[in-house]
Amino acid sequence: MTETVRIESDTLTVEVSSLGAEMQSLAHKDGRSFLWSGDPAWWSGRSPILFPIVGKAPGDVVEIAGRPFPMKQHGFARRSEFALVEEGQNVCRHRLGASDETKASYPFDFTLELEHRLHGNRLMVTATVANLGPSPMPYGIGFHPAFAWPLPGGEGRPHRIVLDNGGEPPLQRLADGLLAPERHASPFSEGSLLLSPGQFADDAMIFPEGAGTALTYGVEDGPTLRFAFDNLPNLALWQKPGAPFLCIEPWHGMAAHADGTAELVERPFTVALAAGDSAGYGFSVEIVG
Repeated sequence: MTETVRIESDTLTVEVSSLGAEMQSLAHKDGRSFLWSGDPAWWSGRSPILFPIVGKAPGDVVEIAGRPFPMKQHGFARRSEFALVEEGQNVCRHRLGASDETKASYPFDFTLELEHRLHGNRLMVTATVANLGPSPMPYGIGFHPAFAWPLPGGEGRPHRIVLDNGGEPPLQRLADGLLAPERHASPFSEGSLLLSPGQFADDAMIFPEGAGTALTYGVEDGPTLRFAFDNLPNLALWQKPGAPFLCIEPWHGMAAHADGTAELVERPFTVALAAGDSAGYGFSVEIVG
């Protein structure tokens, strides 16, 4: 049965569902809500976890050592029930383990834990993957949180993404959900991108490398969210054109190459986790305005 946990700090509250260990709300105690509401008229997601793939596979099939397995876009974790294994005033942790159902599409023994933790005006979300099996385990992992656009208090004002590293990372696009080989000129100028719905007419903007480990999203002299990323080298930005949200997606792994194979290990930025090892990934978001 799906259940929701509520955690809080002195300034923020967060609700997390056991279905997908997905955040359902991120709100300031002054009444402002920063997370997308999940209106299915646009998109029912709010902050899904992407595992064991990010993006699509050709024909919704991945190959593992030459064997085909069914795998829908972004993997199965976002549609799975997680167990609540820790709950405190400002923290909750959920766990998903291997089962007969997961092994039908991903034949590995694993655990995936998601922790949501609040400290003051900062939320920290951490994913830990453990390989419990005897051989290397390939996977991709990513976060897909959607935030209000416009931000509360920023209505009618321009919104920007500003990269801390001042970079101008090259842009890639999707072709029928798979990663097209062409690289395009960066839409960033000295690390700054003025957002417009027209930028998403051709689906997500994907930056395989060069976006750095921190950015801000917001309005000059207005509401702003500051992000930091850990062990997540890829970045995507996505909106359904005209929808009142922006997804800021840090990943370690991307969709299969449009001109490539279905082999999981050949997907860009796939992790191959050694037997008995674990690895962590995370992002934080701080409300600074």
